[in-house]
Amino acid sequence: MNKTFTLGEAQTLLPVVEALLRKAQEAQVRAEELEYEMQQLSHRIFLSGGMHVDVSVAARRRAEHDKAVQSSRDTLAEIDSIGVQVKDLEQGLLDFPYVMDGKTVLLCWKLGEPAITHWHTEEEGFAGRKPLDSRFGRTERLN
Repeated sequence: MNKTFTLGEAQTLLPVVEALLRKAQEAQVRAEELEYEMQQLSHRIFLSGGMHVDVSVAARRRAEHDKAVQSSRDTLAEIDSIGVQVKDLEQGLLDFPYVMDGKTVLLCWKLGEPAITHWHTEEEGFAGRKPLDSRFGRTERLN
């Protein structure tokens, strides 16, 4: 059974998960920048027929790139271990599993929104998100 959250738990966790999401995004952007830089270097080497390359700089860039990729992966794994689903890293879409009428639905949040205000079924995805209604009013678990 996957972890589920009450609305209150999800709202409380939001600042922590948002900080992790931003960290993963920053690492991803850094990895992409370094990847582009390495592609440009490879292209210059190709065009010059094997110009002199500062191997230590190239190796450092590769290590920085690999570290950024790993940092992003580790941070996403940390979010996953909390039980929150990252649906789109670039857009900052997160889903918090929630049980409604015995069925799991997803409390949906997008980076920039002040709180969790929408939900959707697993099948509908972000495109089918709807505003929270009175069924989500309880912040405590009913056990």
